[in-house]
Amino acid sequence: MATILGVSCFYHDSAACLVRDGGIVAAAQEERFSRVKHDARFPSGAVAYCLREGGLRAEDLDAVVFYEKPLLKFDRLLHTWLQTAPRGFGSFLAALPNWLKEKLHHPHLIRSELGGGYSKAVLFCGHHESHSASAFYPSPFAEAAILTVDGVGEWETATIGHGHGSRLRILRDMAFPHSLGLLYSAFTYYLGFRVNSGEYKVMGLAPYGKPVHREKILSELLDLKDDGSFTLRLEYFNYLAGLTMTSRKFHDSFGGPPRRPDQPLTQEAMDLAASLQSVTETILLRMAETARRLTGSSRLCLAGGVALNSVANGQLRRSGLFEDIWIQPASGDAGGALGAALRCAHAVFGEERPQPSGDAMRGSLLGESFSDGRIEETLRREGAHFEKATDEENLLRRTVDALRAGKVVGWFQGRMEYGPRALGNRSILGDPRNRRMQQVLNLKIKFRESFRPFAPVVLAEKAAEIFETDGDSPYMLLVEQVRKAYLKEVDPAPLPEAGEERIRALLAADRSRLPAITHVDNSARLQTVDAERNPLFHRLLTAWEAATGCSVLVNTSFNIRGEPIVHSPYDAWRCFLGTDMDLLVMGSFLVEKARNRDQAVDPEQYRGEFPLD
Repeated sequence: MATILGVSCFYHDSAACLVRDGGIVAAAQEERFSRVKHDARFPSGAVAYCLREGGLRAEDLDAVVFYEKPLLKFDRLLHTWLQTAPRGFGSFLAALPNWLKEKLHHPHLIRSELGGGYSKAVLFCGHHESHSASAFYPSPFAEAAILTVDGVGEWETATIGHGHGSRLRILRDMAFPHSLGLLYSAFTYYLGFRVNSGEYKVMGLAPYGKPVHREKILSELLDLKDDGSFTLRLEYFNYLAGLTMTSRKFHDSFGGPPRRPDQPLTQEAMDLAASLQSVTETILLRMAETARRLTGSSRLCLAGGVALNSVANGQLRRSGLFEDIWIQPASGDAGGALGAALRCAHAVFGEERPQPSGDAMRGSLLGESFSDGRIEETLRREGAHFEKATDEENLLRRTVDALRAGKVVGWFQGRMEYGPRALGNRSILGDPRNRRMQQVLNLKIKFRESFRPFAPVVLAEKAAEIFETDGDSPYMLLVEQVRKAYLKEVDPAPLPEAGEERIRALLAADRSRLPAITHVDNSARLQTVDAERNPLFHRLLTAWEAATGCSVLVNTSFNIRGEPIVHSPYDAWRCFLGTDMDLLVMGSFLVEKARNRDQAVDPEQYRGEFPLD
């Protein structure tokens, strides 16, 4: 009966997870505590929370396990620097001090960060082994194929594995520098978005374009095999030796230098995004076919940063290759902390994995919660004007009334989500039937690019009526089509052919009965909610349906551009004041913007400049 702390850090999205007797007690990302988006530092705040949630001190832990093997990773970096010398000398000089200072001294650093109370061994789990464990062990499957795909771990960039009971084996891998994650990041960089955080913008941009460069990517940039493995033609890329992702040859092949973030989006950029997305889907499907052949399994588990590509996930599920798939909601590096802890529990301490009766992530609601007392204390300290609902029915009715009136609601309840998605506890909600809602949320609440879509959250029992799906999607990781009954006849007048004018025209088109969540290709990144995983959120949706006949709401993360999702009541209050949000529902309390105008912060300070504004 072991108590294990898993830790991931020093690249991006650091996190901590506490596992006891093979079950998940708590998990959180450091960014939520530090308020530094994608924080890579040691997860001191997340570790402290996990110990607090478990009622433990550091000395009570049976093991601490790190999510990758630093010496193997350093070996890969040294080989890369030597192979690309002297061109790689700049990146070598930039990275080496940090490695010598802390990244090669994990046991000492971890014990120091734990306050000196922990004296047992610090263990290490392979990067993709951690991803594989995070995908399989919490899944609802007793046996499954496992596919992990990301940028790079130590050497591996993708693996195929097989899980059965408490056993997990890696059967095949693909090695650096050939990487689907790095290919996607190279185009992310070239299109003017930030690597390791802007990839989802490329995915959202793709439906505005056509995959006209698909064959060029497949013929010039890589050599793709039938089994999904491939080699990149490295002369097109610069990430081995330089501090950028793409080379002059890449730029010459696609018509010029990388787009600057302040430059307008062209039709060429949209077509490149669509082409990349098409290539990604082809590669993932071939990898999945190989996983099916090697394992003989009819079920698939997914993790790694590429598993956050919800469009590709939807295509994979619709392919019929597997009877069912399950995707780890914290698929990126943050989920490595969870996978490392679970792998340690089963492989080192011999914990038996119970027969799954559902997934073990509990809706990914594994973060910190705050009592009404803590919330009220914060609101009084900040001088807020607020009311306390008389009971839950009153709280839900007033929330529904605000949404019916076209207001934007900040919804802060229960335990914080683990992973990149807000799933109904740290969410901003709106009416999906309101044609202005997508624009209002993007430009006045989230302060982000106009082209980006919003996700629908729907009662699980009603999802198949509105979306072309035959399964659940509790973690917002599958894109499905909106059913024709919810679409409108499109004006046959031709659209502008290119660039931002085309985006504006598509956004303005009256195409759907649920316009705020329907993307330009009539798709939606779907979240289903059931009464077991999140009963309060399910009751809110039920009350909304009873009042409106609509079982869908807009659900986006409770944050603004450049900041992590809110963690504490103070974070929520601050975010509420700095946006055009109308109502904050936090625990049992309701805070109206109209009564707190004297404290509101000018949203323009967050807004920034966007080409489509």
